[in-house]
Amino acid sequence: MNKRDFIKFSGLATAGLFATTVSANSPTPAKSGLESLTSMVDDIAPISREERLARIANAQAIMAKQDIDAIVLEPGAAMVYFSGIQWWRSERLTAVVIPRKGDVAVVCPFFEEPSIRESLQVGEDVRVWQEHESPFAQVVAILKDRGINAGRVGFEHSVRFFVSQGITEANSKLVAVSAEPVTRGCRMYKTNHELALMHRANAITLKAYAFVYSQLQEGMSQGEVKSLMNRAMSALGGERPWSLALFNEASAYPHGTKQSQVISNGSVVLMDCGCAVQGYQADISRTFVFGKPNAKQQKVWNMVREGQRVAMAAAKVGAPAGSVDDAVRAYYLTEGYGPDYALPGLSHRTGHGIGMEGHESVNFVRGESTPLNAGMCFSNEPGIYIPGEFGVRLEDCLYMTHKGPVYFTEPPSSLEDPLGKLVPLQSV
Repeated sequence: MNKRDFIKFSGLATAGLFATTVSANSPTPAKSGLESLTSMVDDIAPISREERLARIANAQAIMAKQDIDAIVLEPGAAMVYFSGIQWWRSERLTAVVIPRKGDVAVVCPFFEEPSIRESLQVGEDVRVWQEHESPFAQVVAILKDRGINAGRVGFEHSVRFFVSQGITEANSKLVAVSAEPVTRGCRMYKTNHELALMHRANAITLKAYAFVYSQLQEGMSQGEVKSLMNRAMSALGGERPWSLALFNEASAYPHGTKQSQVISNGSVVLMDCGCAVQGYQADISRTFVFGKPNAKQQKVWNMVREGQRVAMAAAKVGAPAGSVDDAVRAYYLTEGYGPDYALPGLSHRTGHGIGMEGHESVNFVRGESTPLNAGMCFSNEPGIYIPGEFGVRLEDCLYMTHKGPVYFTEPPSSLEDPLGKLVPLQSV
């Protein structure tokens, strides 16, 4: 994807995405159904080979500073990020090796090489192993060919033990260390192109919300609303859509319960949904009341909206990420919620990192000392949960610029107008 070229388009027509507001008191849809939704990603360009090469160069520079001789990646977000390879983990090792100096290489089963090369965007060195052979010997051979006969090899925390163990046993002069300073040091700071992809994923998710909100009807089940949201995001071009729909008392549990709930007059409807564009994620939560809200529902909704504002104000460039969570909890305490994670109140962190994965480091959580800097992306979701009654969560993702935080989607202004709007994309 070419993000810099894409930025100009991303700001176009955002004001027109949600020109019509729909009242929960009159949930008759303005359009007939899913056939009214069309793809929003036809103009999207993928991450280019040149961008991946720049990422590898950045990783190698960090390796030099961290005294790491190479890193070994298993299938997952980091493998896609650096190489473009989209694969899965099994008992048969497929791995990408990035040395501090020299070209990247891939190790894979012999019969998988043609498929691996389909998505590989960088490097030509693919070493295969047969079913009776050790893949770890191939990794060691790659390192030897790049002058690494001994040294520190980095593995991400998610790499399985048999992989790191197999490689260090194949060459006892290799020492396993954490690759997190390298992979996180690259992936934590998004480029303008990456932000553009996330911006589009947020645009799709928010437009799907507007569609589903217009379709809410008394008697609908949580499963029906969830299915409708997933189908709406897919129709709009979102990849791997996911949804959570919690009604009534179930909304008091951040990730739901097994309780069966349906919409009735006065129901709280809490939704947490997202999708991806070219692998980059959106994550938006909205809380509606079907019909007329009561005084407590209105008060708690307003409090959560103020919690988002407090978080946004605390997210200053250079401030420790944990200070955002601290600010929200201090505010909630003044309103009688908490303390800390106690219920009724905010039982989870204020926000999480986001990018190619829905949850990435760093988080808005107590004790997180990593300073906020341009390119970092977070969710802002300071919910309040009241067991036995209901919960309210509003979640909008933001990115840090040199001037401060900017939302992808602006939070809704009120419970009567509960959708929010897309914010024009800015450069970091």
